[in-house]
Amino acid sequence: MIKIIESKDIEDSFYEGRDFGQSIEIVKDVLKDVRENKDAALKKYGAKFDVSSPVSFEIPEQELKAAAEKMKKESPKLYDSLCYSHELAFRFAKKQRESFNDFEVELEPGVFTGQKNIPVDCAGAYVPAGRFPLLSSVIMTVTPAVAAGVKEVILCTPPRVHPDDKAAAEKQGLGIPGKPFTGGKPYADEGIMAAAYICGATKVFAAGGAQAIGAMAFGTESIPRTNVIVGPGNKFVAEAKRLVYGTVGIDMLAGPTEVFVIADSSARPDWVAADLLAQAEHDVVAQPVLATNDRELALKVQAEIEKQLESLPTKATARESIEAFGKIIIASSLEEAAEIANKKAPEHLELAMSDGPEMEKVKAIVHNYGSLFIGHGSAEVFGDYAAGLNHTLPTSGSARFTGGLSVRCFIKTVTTLRAKEGSSGAIKSAEAAGQLGDAEGLAGHARAARIRL
Repeated sequence: MIKIIESKDIEDSFYEGRDFGQSIEIVKDVLKDVRENKDAALKKYGAKFDVSSPVSFEIPEQELKAAAEKMKKESPKLYDSLCYSHELAFRFAKKQRESFNDFEVELEPGVFTGQKNIPVDCAGAYVPAGRFPLLSSVIMTVTPAVAAGVKEVILCTPPRVHPDDKAAAEKQGLGIPGKPFTGGKPYADEGIMAAAYICGATKVFAAGGAQAIGAMAFGTESIPRTNVIVGPGNKFVAEAKRLVYGTVGIDMLAGPTEVFVIADSSARPDWVAADLLAQAEHDVVAQPVLATNDRELALKVQAEIEKQLESLPTKATARESIEAFGKIIIASSLEEAAEIANKKAPEHLELAMSDGPEMEKVKAIVHNYGSLFIGHGSAEVFGDYAAGLNHTLPTSGSARFTGGLSVRCFIKTVTTLRAKEGSSGAIKSAEAAGQLGDAEGLAGHARAARIRL
């Protein structure tokens, strides 16, 4: 059962960052191997960790198109939902792109400074395909890269046995965890392939795990080296992203997912419970939190969680998350709840409140979150799937200093200088630069400035 605690009893550890585990030495070896041995290393680790280790990695475009057409025919509602989610995400991302302006301004007579926003040449997206292949993560990673204007957007995802190879794999008892089928055609989860086609990925590769991160960071004979790698993954993928950062850019280092709900007495206990459980089912280390000044609501939500758990297919995972990391905090006021949220800096922050002065007050206080969901109707799950927002968000308190995945991750903001020779501004800059060069003992700097006087 989820714990109910008083705000004064919150332990310091509640506000500390959380991750999936300590540094994993095996990841360093995998990355080193991929850097040195490229495709051969990918095949070796595919045969060790995946259900398939194909003879090549790139999935032909016609396979992606066929997967999309199959989904449209066999699961039209899912196909339409993917298209709708992609359309909203693309429109939102394009609006973000428009907000990054290029400019040039004359700061002093003859001295023109400016900025340009330039997309990277090649972006890599990683999409897991474990217990639940994350179709929505294709939308959230590929779409903003395309909207940013990236020329080449590649996607890596764990391999699956190709339909043409299934009979041979089954005959040999292969193509299952621990017994991979080797040497077949490259293939992946069909939903991920369909989503990649819908979202406009340039190329899709059947490669997963830390080795795929290494391939996108360093390049192999088959997989191009990228400038940025984005997307979720398990602890091995997260550690690989940590280690390649600097060689390439990354979106963020994600820890366990979390939701923080601030609720007033008008909140519906069943809705709040459902939102907490939606987060809890992600992982046994997910963290669902409710803060309210209404003890009666807290008790109702606690009871509703137990009721809904009984019919939840992901009950085992959700219950472990709820009991180990879930909390209902009784705050002295909603303003205190907002300050607790700021200190926690959650990935998702919901305001399960009615419109009015109290809502406006809380909205004005909160400022540390990945995404904010305002009002009873703004379910966090809408942001996960189909509201235009990106669901790749900062966790473990990193919302104190960064936002979520957006077109900004795929854009370099660079600066420009244009100085007119002999202008009063250029003369003043040369004189000031000469003085500063002298002060720092950099005679060459000072000379390069004064030679223009």
